Amino acid sequence: MSRDGVAFYGFTAVPRDPDVLFKDHPTASGPNPKQDLFTVDDLPLPDSTVVRAVKEFVKKELDEQTYNHSHRVYIYGTALVKTHFPSWTYDNETYYLSCLLHDIGTAERFLATTKMSFEFKGAIVARDLILQQGGPEDQADSVCDAIIRHQDIFVKGGNITMVGQILQLATILDNVGIRANLIHPRLIETTTAAFPRKGWSEHFGRVIEKELALKPWCHTSTFEVPNWKEGVRSNFATDVRGNDVMRPFD
Repeated sequence: MSRDGVAFYGFTAVPRDPDVLFKDHPTASGPNPKQDLFTVDDLPLPDSTVVRAVKEFVKKELDEQTYNHSHRVYIYGTALVKTHFPSWTYDNETYYLSCLLHDIGTAERFLATTKMSFEFKGAIVARDLILQQGGPEDQADSVCDAIIRHQDIFVKGGNITMVGQILQLATILDNVGIRANLIHPRLIETTTAAFPRKGWSEHFGRVIEKELALKPWCHTSTFEVPNWKEGVRSNFATDVRGNDVMRPFD
């Protein structure tokens, strides 16, 4: 790996645990965190030959709800960084590709055709696709690493890549509503207007339950009780369906 690519492609190590990341944070801690007034139009999507090819692929493979979720994740993550971590530097295209592809493993073409957990299969698909489209290996590796780890919510120790942390923060914000107070309500309003949820909470809840039923060993089961078995209500799906922050937009 090129050392020059570490910072550019978002490999810079940051704490994995958001409680550590945000402890005594000057703008994100306390009862009234800073909320910069961004709208979706203030955060344009990256564009390149690789991005266009990947967007064409995911638009074909993903349902509309997941495609829209992927874009909301990009917008929310970008706003979080601009407001609370303005010194962080990374390639926006690499983060956007991570967002576009982070749930590709849930696509009908992949979810039930592999015994691998959806994040791991999706990460392999993403890496191969970026390389096939002429993307740099460091970029493909960064996207792959972020996707593999994007549901490692309960890991407390150690570090994660910068792009990986942003992806985690933004996905859990859109899926469950955690730390939604770190972005402006107007951003949520304009982003859900541009990329509608269309019942995302229920939709993603069913995807979770489908993978658990197909693969009770899957990584998604880390959200569940030990020795989870089919027939036991999913904690994760319940949390996703209980997303009160995003309920008005569903």
